[in-house]
Amino acid sequence: MTPAETLKSEFLLQISPSSHFEVLFDHLPGVSFFAKNRDFRLVAANRAFWERLGAKSEGDVIGRNDFELFPEQLARKFRDDDEQVLATGKPKLKIVELFFNRQGLPDWYFTNKFPVLGRNGSVIGVMGTVQSYTGRKTAFVPHQQIDRAVTYLREHFHDPVNLTDLAKRTGMSVRQFNRRFREVFGTNPRTFLIKTRIQAACEVLRSGDKPIAEIALDFGFCDQSAFTQHFRRHMGLTPAAYRKRG
Repeated sequence: MTPAETLKSEFLLQISPSSHFEVLFDHLPGVSFFAKNRDFRLVAANRAFWERLGAKSEGDVIGRNDFELFPEQLARKFRDDDEQVLATGKPKLKIVELFFNRQGLPDWYFTNKFPVLGRNGSVIGVMGTVQSYTGRKTAFVPHQQIDRAVTYLREHFHDPVNLTDLAKRTGMSVRQFNRRFREVFGTNPRTFLIKTRIQAACEVLRSGDKPIAEIALDFGFCDQSAFTQHFRRHMGLTPAAYRKRG
C-alpha cells in the first residue's frame, strides 16, 4: 500500500457510522444519489432522487425496489445493470438512460453505478448517481458544440439523419465530432441515434397495435428487417416478442 493509500485508509477507518457522506449530494444541483442493498431495495437516497419520484421524504422510498417505483420496462433495465455490478464487483459508468416527456421528446440521463463493499471486501450493494443531460451539459464547456448535435437529434431522431451533416452543425470534422461525442456520452453518434429510435419504438410497441413494419419506417429504419436486427441487439428480443411481453 502506498503512503497515499495508507493515509486514505486510516482516515476512512476513523469515520463515525453516523457520518453520512451522501448528504453532500443534496447540495449538488441536478444530481440524484441512491444506494441499494443486495436485495435491490433502497437504503439511501438524496432529496433530488426522492423528489423526482414525488415522495415527501427519503423515508417514503427506503425499502422499496425499482419495480415499485418505476415502469416495468425501466425497472427491468435498472435491475439488469444492478445485477451486473453485484456479480462482477465492477462499476458501470456513463450508462445513458432514456426517458420520453409528455411531448414525446427524449430526455437523456447519465447513470454511474458502483459496488458498495463491506468490511470483509464482499459486495453488499450498489450505489450510484443520475444526472440529466440538460443539467449536466453546462459542465462540458469544451464540448458545448456537441449540444447543437444533441438538440437536433432530440427533435429529429425519427427523420433520416446524415452523420456527416450532423458533424457540420457542430463545426467539427466527422472524426473530431465522433471523438468528442464519445467523450460525453460514452458511445458514438450512430449508436446513440439508434438507441434513441429503439427506445422511442418501445413506447409505441407498448401502447398500441400499429404494424411493426410501419413503426420501423416511422423511426428511420429502412425496413422491418433492419429494425428487428437493431432491436434484438439492443433489447435482447424481437419487437414482436417485446410487444407480447407487454
